[in-house]
Amino acid sequence: MNPIGIMVDSLRLGVRDGLKKAKELGADGVQIYAVSGEMDPANLSSGARKELKDYIASLGLEISALCGDLGGHGFQDASVNAEKIEKSKRILDLAVELGTKVVTTHIGVVPEQTNDPIYETMHRACEELGVYAKSLDAYFAIETGPEPAAHLKSFLDSLSTNGVSVNFDPANMVMVTGDDPVQGIITLKDYIVHTHVKDGVRLRQVDPREVYGSLGYKPMSHEQIAEDATSGLYYRELALGEGHVDFARYFQTLRDIGYKGYLTIEREVGEQPEKDIASAIAFIRKYQ
Repeated sequence: MNPIGIMVDSLRLGVRDGLKKAKELGADGVQIYAVSGEMDPANLSSGARKELKDYIASLGLEISALCGDLGGHGFQDASVNAEKIEKSKRILDLAVELGTKVVTTHIGVVPEQTNDPIYETMHRACEELGVYAKSLDAYFAIETGPEPAAHLKSFLDSLSTNGVSVNFDPANMVMVTGDDPVQGIITLKDYIVHTHVKDGVRLRQVDPREVYGSLGYKPMSHEQIAEDATSGLYYRELALGEGHVDFARYFQTLRDIGYKGYLTIEREVGEQPEKDIASAIAFIRKYQ
């Protein structure tokens, strides 16, 4: 059976209380944002890192991944990439110290044309990040959704290592690009190192750049994405089984490709996250 994880931040309790609640809910592991506040690598001494790792282990949990999403325009803006790349490397260092090999992130929407200057800027950034991750036997995992799986695979294939791989989120694909998650698994099977379990529906067509940010468009904001997923102008996040992700085929296809990693629950909407996440765990277990 694939281990079940919970995005601690989805519980909206803070890190320590969120960790305890994840254990109470029966999770095997947790994913934690590590970009600001107490989890910012700059705010965690070596002693604090060891203490946190020991505390998580004392709960019988492990870290499935850290989230290192720096928002904005991803890695599309060459003028800020040096700073973002450096911070991303420090988040990956933290992840390895805490016992996980995965940092999930958004890089911005990959342009269709490879000779687009934005494509070239993103490619240079991901090449540097991928080489660094590979040196640590780890991964920066791009979250699916901003572009079709086939185009993302083409971008990943053009990098020199698989140090940049995939955090597979089926709901993002359903809600934004209209891509088929099951076919997406098959297309990206060589790159999937972590997954999110989420569901939703697409209500009308939307330019992914309006959702995930792009130069010339507003920068990506998780708060705005959550608001849009609640209001339902273009898409709506729903409880597992209520949206358009075919989870029977989805979970079977993950098994078919030999994926043995985490199924991590992410819940970005709703007023009762604990109840929703408990229901999500029960839903996943029906398929195990």
